[in-house]
Amino acid sequence: MADDRGISPAAHVDSGAVLGRGVCVAPGAVIYAGAVLGDNTEVGAGSVIHAGVQVGAGCVIEDLVVLGKRPRLRPGSSAAGVALPDLVLGSGVTVCCGAVVYAGAAVGAGAIIGDQAQVREGSVVGERSVVGRASCVDFSAKVGDRVSIQTGVYVTSYAVVEDDVFLGPGVLMTNDDTMGRHPKGEGLHAPIVRRAARVGGATVIVPGVEIGEEAFVGAGAVVTRDVAPREVVLGVPARALRRVADSELLENWR
Repeated sequence: MADDRGISPAAHVDSGAVLGRGVCVAPGAVIYAGAVLGDNTEVGAGSVIHAGVQVGAGCVIEDLVVLGKRPRLRPGSSAAGVALPDLVLGSGVTVCCGAVVYAGAAVGAGAIIGDQAQVREGSVVGERSVVGRASCVDFSAKVGDRVSIQTGVYVTSYAVVEDDVFLGPGVLMTNDDTMGRHPKGEGLHAPIVRRAARVGGATVIVPGVEIGEEAFVGAGAVVTRDVAPREVVLGVPARALRRVADSELLENWR
């Protein structure tokens, strides 16, 4: 049973939490002091919303979600300096079952975070983007608007994925050629995927590579060098095949 606001008596909502009109909270959910939930938001069974989380109006937080988790880092982790302001979810965001969205992240209006996905601290997921099931947007990565990230994708820390990019299932990005044996204080070199590029399933993108605007990377490629705008590349290592035809450009598929 729920009270007049739709809050189950089997949920724990701290008196210091701020809930808007029409909020529904299912049994077993925990909402801590300092959390702010906008009007008509739904919180599923067993979900946990920590202090310092701002949830916009009309969001759906499905079962067993954790919002505002703080990272646990090993000594010397490159994530140690990432600031942890409030986690902010824009209006109409859906966070699906079992997903974890960390403190200090930002998720734009209308975005969907899929089942068991992870969005780390300092990262940004743009408006109307989709992060697929079991995918990870690592710390300080930037994902633009209307990006489609399919199942099991790893967007490495500090990567930049611009608007309207497609990342197929199992795409893997890396950011450290030395695999942890670089000099202390030396920065990581994450890939950049420019606007409307398409990257096929199981592609590996090595550190520092830039994939150009409207480029196309065939499934299973290993991208070891920059890909020019509108270039089609295939293979291991990826090699240029042709240019993307005018008829394939995003402007013809809106």
